[in-house]
Amino acid sequence: MNIVFMGTPAFAATQLEYLLRNGYNISAVVTVPDKPAGRGLQLHESEVKKTALRYGIPVLQPEKLRDESFIQALETLEPDVMVVVAFRMLPQAVWKIPRLGTFNLHASLLPAYRGAAPINHAVINGETRTGLTTFLIDDKIDTGNILLSESLEIGPDEDAGSLHDRLMLAGGPLIARTIDGLEKGEITPQPQPGNSTALPAAPKIFPEDCILDLQDSMRHIYNKVRGLSPYPGARIYWDPGTGKIQMLKIFSAEPAEDIQGEPGTFTSDGKTSIYLHATDGSIRIKELQAEGKKRMPAADFLRGMRNFPNAGKVYTGTE
Repeated sequence: MNIVFMGTPAFAATQLEYLLRNGYNISAVVTVPDKPAGRGLQLHESEVKKTALRYGIPVLQPEKLRDESFIQALETLEPDVMVVVAFRMLPQAVWKIPRLGTFNLHASLLPAYRGAAPINHAVINGETRTGLTTFLIDDKIDTGNILLSESLEIGPDEDAGSLHDRLMLAGGPLIARTIDGLEKGEITPQPQPGNSTALPAAPKIFPEDCILDLQDSMRHIYNKVRGLSPYPGARIYWDPGTGKIQMLKIFSAEPAEDIQGEPGTFTSDGKTSIYLHATDGSIRIKELQAEGKKRMPAADFLRGMRNFPNAGKVYTGTE
């Protein structure tokens, strides 16, 4: 099987490395162009490119996926199948090239959680199970015929980062099984249910989506903290005793149902604990990051705040 692999971040690079270590024939890798980053604006390579170069695999980095020279380069490779993991939406002129089709690895059990952030949204919504799906790419987003899937449990206190890593490790074997099944003709692609509009979606998460609403239930707030950790991070706006409203990111918390307070406020003992009060209980902040500071345990944060108030209001971010 002649395989072309497409992807960008570490999640995709892990799948590429699994295939290479297990003897799959990757004739080329497609990833994003190198981008300037950091203070010196030095060009940075994607994790997929770094992996490909370590194994001596040719790398294609098109600025535009509809570019004729790029499409011709793919056609010259004559791939049997193309594998896509965490990459851009492909035009039909690209995904139609392989004789066995182009398939994507998606981090949910489709058709649930179509979109850019399935792992985050599954945790935010309090799901107890999620999984991985391989499906044939078509001209819409995450709607193609399903090839294989694998279900995983979500721990009751697991955050998006931990779930991401477990799904990342499970992806390679599922991709390999999909490739093998397509080669042997043992997989029958299954259409996704047509009426899936009522299923949960997974749109891209923007900064305003990360603000906690303390007028919500304690469990919803706790799930949102889990679902946004470690990135992009749940956040509140407050006055930490300085007279200036600041943003605070919350990376880790725990339910505190027996602690009551006015919803929309916080209280603290000034030593080890900070509580955010919701409508039916509270959450205790365990790890946080103030503006201009590093991520740290709540106790370390409080030790560095001499005038931290015992109680205060949490703002919506629009005041």
